[in-house]
Amino acid sequence: MSEEATQVPVSYRKQGAVAVLMLNRPGSLNAINEALSTALGASLKRAESDPEIRAIVLTGAGRAFCAGADLKAVAAGEHLSDPAHPEWGAAGYVRHWVRKPTISAVNGIALGGGTELILASDLAVADEFAELGLPEVTRGIVAGAGGLVRLPQQIPRKLALEMALTGDRISAARALKLGLINKVAPTGTALTVALELARTIAANAPLAVRESKALIHKAAHADDWDDPIWAQNDAVMRLVFASADAQEGPRAFTEKRPPEWTGN
Repeated sequence: MSEEATQVPVSYRKQGAVAVLMLNRPGSLNAINEALSTALGASLKRAESDPEIRAIVLTGAGRAFCAGADLKAVAAGEHLSDPAHPEWGAAGYVRHWVRKPTISAVNGIALGGGTELILASDLAVADEFAELGLPEVTRGIVAGAGGLVRLPQQIPRKLALEMALTGDRISAARALKLGLINKVAPTGTALTVALELARTIAANAPLAVRESKALIHKAAHADDWDDPIWAQNDAVMRLVFASADAQEGPRAFTEKRPPEWTGN
């Protein structure tokens, strides 16, 4: 039995209020198979259910973030999602909505499904030598785990078409310019920088953060002159401004002390 076969496919650890989920198939460049998908979906659910966790960071073990689908697993007839939760999508992640912010710490190459994990995350930090891409067309397939849906939502359409139709890789610097990632980290520090970002978010009021995330996702492609999105905005305002945290924030500011959030 190989060393990788004895390892958990996704490791889970808590760092204060941040959950770090690490894809743990380094010998396969963290390629997505059924076991990884099942473990990642379960880890994401665990972090979502833990009241102490306020932000989630996803990263990879070894020199890759995720090289995409494990083609050997595909050839063997494996699912690339959790068979018990197909609604969570590929890797148990790309259609698995959680209320807490998710951050991809892209420590190396992120191709195919790896790029789709980034697209499904709320924020992303990439190592300066990381590369992203959707090479599916070079293998006679398509980026069906959200690449063709989310890429044109997050970058200009012609650039999305170029990436999807050529299969070419782009650098972390290029991804930053396009707005696919938030920060480029010095070599070997993607996780460290992502954790700094996660801790900044985790220090804020949990209810306000959760509702802000949800509304931004809903509003991203809404007509900002349309009544329905303003109705959702007003509902968020009523919920958050009636919370204990909304009272605690101004009180802590006035008393010149750190706020003590309850999430209520």
